[in-house]
Amino acid sequence: MSVLSQEEIDAMVKAARRGAAQAGGVKPRSVYTCNFRSAGRLSNENARSLTALHETFARNLTSVLDAYLGANLEVKLLSLDQLSIEDYISAMSPSSYIVPCSLSTMESTMIMELDIGLVFPIIDLLAGGSGADLRGPRELSEIDEEIMQSVTSQIARQVERAWQPLDVSLTVSHCVKSSVVHQYFPPNEKALLLMFEIDVTGTTGPFNIILPMSFASILTRQAKAEQMRKRGRVRFFPRANIRERILDCDVLVSADVPNTRVRVSDLVRLEPGQILRLRAPVKEAGMLTVEGHDLFQAVPVRNGSQKAAQLGQRIQRPAWTKE
Repeated sequence: MSVLSQEEIDAMVKAARRGAAQAGGVKPRSVYTCNFRSAGRLSNENARSLTALHETFARNLTSVLDAYLGANLEVKLLSLDQLSIEDYISAMSPSSYIVPCSLSTMESTMIMELDIGLVFPIIDLLAGGSGADLRGPRELSEIDEEIMQSVTSQIARQVERAWQPLDVSLTVSHCVKSSVVHQYFPPNEKALLLMFEIDVTGTTGPFNIILPMSFASILTRQAKAEQMRKRGRVRFFPRANIRERILDCDVLVSADVPNTRVRVSDLVRLEPGQILRLRAPVKEAGMLTVEGHDLFQAVPVRNGSQKAAQLGQRIQRPAWTKE
């Protein structure tokens, strides 16, 4: 009697398992690579809600900055993305104009990042110039920073307006270097990046807002709830007052040639197509009558393809117009 080796026993067990799987119709398992960094990402529905919210913000900011700078300006939302703070900081330009803003509703910070190529045209406009940056990129002076502080405050007010359902207020800080941005977020924090484009008198550059994902989740829920309220809201239109309703009514108007006499023989011989001669001079005005009241002398005229009456002297003042 021969003894099977361990290799032969393993081969027999594997063959038996394959046969059982084929007989029972069991499909082989599929194994896929899992990317844990993609967990918890924005759904398409949430992304649409945030997009609609910040497209409105972009339009409002366009109107405010256009009036504030006194120049043609346009702000457009390009896209939004979810990423880690580390990835965002590593992609930041060292020369960007970066302003942290504290959020009143929670211990978090929002970051505004403006391309340095937009900063100097804005400063030139506020200083009375045409918005042309002739000196090129340079370090911001204290006066430059004070001027830009007023601009970032305008942006912050419009952010508060867009996030009104949250009743959040922003405290704008002074600009900081990109190397210290990591101090405002926990190391493993996920963030929402809102990417805009600003065009100032022909100079175009990016403008970004970065939010902690914990705050963005609250903002998403409030935005969706506000949209649901607007959809379900019953609109009541004010009823027109009595005067407006009366002025919208129709009245009977006629243009006549009053006190005109014709012979009975002319009336007897009337047939379709004949012309009835009236004993009234062409220059003599007729009468415009409204609901039996003579108001104006009138001459029949043509207004395009419509008949009309050219008014002359008023005959009397109707009772409904007297004070």
